[in-house]
Amino acid sequence: MASKKTVKVTQVKSSIGHTKDQIATLKGLKLNKVGRTSELEDTSAVRGMIRKVAHLVKVEE
Repeated sequence: MASKKTVKVTQVKSSIGHTKDQIATLKGLKLNKVGRTSELEDTSAVRGMIRKVAHLVKVEE
């Protein structure tokens, strides 16, 4: 059985001063503090969330 592809997302900037929907998106990505890393399944929904907060996160394939 092949393993599912994942993507590592790390928060590199604070969410202070950003919109409520961007803060909620970070929470959806399991991020809420600078430096926190989350490993998520690589789906189109997750990619869309990452795109929304791209200025706050760093992505590793």
